[in-house]
Amino acid sequence: MSTSQITFLKGHGTENDFVIVPDPDDAVDLPPAVVARLCDRRAGIGGDGLLHVVRSAAHPEARAMADEAEWFMDYRNADGSVAEMCGNGVRVFARYLQRAGHVEAGDLAVATRGGVKKVHIAKEGDITVSMGRATLPEDGVTVTVDGRGWDARNVNMGNPHAVAFVDELEHAGTLLATPSYSPAAVYPDGVNIEFVVDRGPRHVAMRVHERGSGETRSCGTGACAVAVATARRDGVDPARTGTPVTYTVDLPGGTLVITEHPDGETEMTGPAVIVAEGVIDPAWLAARPA
Repeated sequence: MSTSQITFLKGHGTENDFVIVPDPDDAVDLPPAVVARLCDRRAGIGGDGLLHVVRSAAHPEARAMADEAEWFMDYRNADGSVAEMCGNGVRVFARYLQRAGHVEAGDLAVATRGGVKKVHIAKEGDITVSMGRATLPEDGVTVTVDGRGWDARNVNMGNPHAVAFVDELEHAGTLLATPSYSPAAVYPDGVNIEFVVDRGPRHVAMRVHERGSGETRSCGTGACAVAVATARRDGVDPARTGTPVTYTVDLPGGTLVITEHPDGETEMTGPAVIVAEGVIDPAWLAARPA
């Protein structure tokens, strides 16, 4: 790890918070152990994940997308592991690009490991992200917490989700550890698990355990997965009706609005905030953790 000065920012989307490392030329080495240290809430900066901001042309995983999207969101979970996508992260990523003067309000494209995402920055503040099309594999799992089990719907939003409908959000338990699920082979690379309750017509609330991060205050792809799973539970499929369907999803950190269109495209709208900017201490970064 280089000991040269590295700037960072801190931001959140519905309290799903991130360390942001601007690095247009992909010059900063961020091995998993360093990412985990930066995301540590007591010994580091603290965050549910890290947004590594790189020009697509400069990153080997994104060069093929450079013609479509100038910027690549190299997203890492809090434990340092690599993830395909993060919906709240994309909004915060876009807000950083706007703050840095790289983009203005309006439309832009962001490259991710889950493909190129279309983003719209509204003049009044909220950011909408086209999250792609959900796929719903037939094989699901049974999620178990404290001896209580629920059948969970398998939804993939570029990353895997298991959506369980419960009577009370407290039934999810503490979510300090990954809830048990079976058969494990359905999700060989792990899974994000959502627990959902109804709040009203087309209005639900959720808690989520994100793989690699634990319970988070919000999860954008999870909110999309929940909206799609709830629509199907309610017997609604825009591809058949030809009419978009919108769900309001309450999360511990705020509210997201999810719309699924007849062509399958799912849009997520919500806030994104940059709260701080600073410099990482090179000596701390170079030191071995105690």
